[in-house]
Amino acid sequence: MRTIQESGSPDNGGSHESPGDQVVIVLTTWPDDDRAGEVARRLVEHRLAACVTRLPRHRVTYRWQGAIEEAEEHQWVIKTTRGALPRLWDAVRAAHPYETPEWLVLDVAGGGEAYLQWVRASTAI
Repeated sequence: MRTIQESGSPDNGGSHESPGDQVVIVLTTWPDDDRAGEVARRLVEHRLAACVTRLPRHRVTYRWQGAIEEAEEHQWVIKTTRGALPRLWDAVRAAHPYETPEWLVLDVAGGGEAYLQWVRASTAI
């Protein structure tokens, strides 16, 4: 990703964007498989995400259907907007191999205004 020069101070959450333009972070996990790169690229190509960060493989322990399970997964950090969430969820759900994929949406309270604008522009349709 290219570096964007910012002028002024970072936005501290006081911007006046519409609710659909609010930048959010989505956390999800993906199994350790070969399709992950293809899916992440499609999310960006279709303007559902400005960026998909796929963190290195890690080991997870969790309870599923009454049993303690372990698996290897990649944590994904997806930068998008609230307005893109329904389409992003549909795309992730359609491609995801898990019955119940992780889907956590975190509001972004502030950040560099140039970066926030880049996320908005990258997900605008």
